Amino acid sequence: MNQQGNKVRQQVELAIEAQGLVKIFGDNRAVDGVDLKVPTGTIYGVLGPNGAGKTTAIRMLATLLRPDGGSARIFGHDVVKEPQIVRQLIGVTGQYASVDESLSATENLVIFSRLLGLGRAEAKRKAADLLEEFGLSEAARRPLKNFSGGMRRRLDLAASLIAQPPLIFLDEPTTGLDPRTRNQMWDTIRRLVGSGSTVLLTTQYLEEADQLADRIAVIDHGRVVAEGTVDDLKSSIGSSSLHLRVQNPQQIQLARQTVERVLRVQTAISAEAATITAPMGNADAVTDLLIGLREAGVPLSEMSVQKPTLDEVFLSLTGRGVEDHAAQSANKTAKTEGQEYEYIH
Repeated sequence: MNQQGNKVRQQVELAIEAQGLVKIFGDNRAVDGVDLKVPTGTIYGVLGPNGAGKTTAIRMLATLLRPDGGSARIFGHDVVKEPQIVRQLIGVTGQYASVDESLSATENLVIFSRLLGLGRAEAKRKAADLLEEFGLSEAARRPLKNFSGGMRRRLDLAASLIAQPPLIFLDEPTTGLDPRTRNQMWDTIRRLVGSGSTVLLTTQYLEEADQLADRIAVIDHGRVVAEGTVDDLKSSIGSSSLHLRVQNPQQIQLARQTVERVLRVQTAISAEAATITAPMGNADAVTDLLIGLREAGVPLSEMSVQKPTLDEVFLSLTGRGVEDHAAQSANKTAKTEGQEYEYIH
């Protein structure tokens, strides 16, 4: 399997090539014409809120869900016509640990190894190696019910690497983890790519995409609305972004209207913090904005102009921030509770 994976990597520059992928659940087009090109040996981020179609796209690429339209190839192999070959080339890690809590970490990995065709001795050796790689050797004999969330997530990732696949799908691998454990997972993901793997990473965490991804696709309503490096996406909305806080939270809407009128851009607000953020292509416009706010009678407690963040990229591309999208997606999920799971995610 490893020889096949190495041969494929040498022959094909793209680990993933998808064109016009479509998946429909009832009246909902969960994925609506997605194009992706993922170079080998990279971390490719797919960014978007719940309901954007990230997980559905991954399930199609991983042969777990049949596309309703379009095509996709993994190292040159068609996911519909050659699913068995594709499955030998990939590892999939979901949002929740797919392991048995009544068994120990070692027992779980040995079972997965045996299911993949490894002999008993080889399975034990593989389990020990993976537990050491993921910093779980001391907990090898501990029942999983005593594991923390971060430990379970690392074990789930270890299980997906038993076959040492050249392509790894990580679907929101750090959801719910504390910052320290999340950083540990980031280090592990970087090591995987350093050893020759390709990673497709879906995430809702803007910082995670910023830290890890060589390239990013932003998905909104089942479509790729932007694609490029982090710097490409940030530069697409200007060289700077505005951050301001009003003294009186009741004036937040008046301040927002003034910012949008003067700068002619869309803004995002945090009503609780009484803050406004907006893309700013010309920093010289700050003078005009300060005059406009003074004329409107809106005193400020804080203002700064910084390099744009991925949150502002998302705002510029979709017209609202990630938090707004998450709330909208939650409403959509409530309305489509009877739909299949893949659409909800």
